[in-house]
Amino acid sequence: MLIGEFEHSLDVKGRLILPSKIREDLGEKFILTKGLDGCLFGFSKTEWANFEEKLKTLPLTNKNARDFVRFFLSGATECEMDKQGRFLIASNLRDYATLEKEAVIIGVGTRIEIWNKDKWKAYNSDENISADQIAENMTMLGI
Repeated sequence: MLIGEFEHSLDVKGRLILPSKIREDLGEKFILTKGLDGCLFGFSKTEWANFEEKLKTLPLTNKNARDFVRFFLSGATECEMDKQGRFLIASNLRDYATLEKEAVIIGVGTRIEIWNKDKWKAYNSDENISADQIAENMTMLGI
């Protein structure tokens, strides 16, 4: 399971180091794509295949479904780690997530998210997120 929060810097070539705890679960090759909330999503090859299967079940006749599939698949790229645990983030994905220097990598169960450090701090702030409110909302989902 992918968990934890890690801060790292991108190098001048746009490479980022993955923490060893994340590398073990993600694998040496993985898929990186645009994510929701302005971050990037990273999936192991197995989890990506599961996600793709779900996307295939969406109705082609539904515009929202087509938009959803395009959003995730158009930006997707396979990444491979080098011996130092670095991988290159494609420029279109760096632009999408406004990744320049500082990044935060978080594990969220079946995927990682890569955030611009300032965006993550703003998203994760007390003004934006209330644990009590999240808990209340989860009851509606049966949790």
